[in-house]
Amino acid sequence: MEDMRKLKTEELGRVGIDDFKKQDKLPITVILDNVRSMHNIGSIFRTSDGFAIEKIYLCGITAQPPHREIEKTALGATQSIEWVYSADISEIILELKAAQYTVIAIEQAHNSLMLNDFQPKTSEKYALIFGNEVNGVSDEAMKLIDTCIEIPQFGTKHSFNIVVSAGIVLWDFFAKLKLRP
Repeated sequence: MEDMRKLKTEELGRVGIDDFKKQDKLPITVILDNVRSMHNIGSIFRTSDGFAIEKIYLCGITAQPPHREIEKTALGATQSIEWVYSADISEIILELKAAQYTVIAIEQAHNSLMLNDFQPKTSEKYALIFGNEVNGVSDEAMKLIDTCIEIPQFGTKHSFNIVVSAGIVLWDFFAKLKLRP
């Protein structure tokens, strides 16, 4: 077997911010619903950049860039990913539905679909709502969603960290839409 070595940054072939903004995006928008931790917000920006999603909506108490604590984990992704702030998540959900997005809460809920059973369609656009670290997706948002996806879990804890959830779900959508359509 050939020796393994880590690639240098210049060998990764990453695009610059201007080229990133022009490239085709995964037809996914992320909505952060009252997310408290600025480190979580920054990490979700960075993960969203990694999967080239369209946009992030920051709703309710979710902090907005520029902020040192967000940038600490975003590592510049707040400049590459388009984002919008709105105090009112209902307004954002209704706008996205009017624009033909399927709005999905990532939550443990009655009649939720397991992530492994959900098959996104390449012809559709999706808005994924990730909720507050303690209370999850707000009741206000849950009343307006099209469906709910749950990540299967098999341990003793009742939830994943929001950043882990976002990574799992965005990877799953990316893999199903881009790698194995």
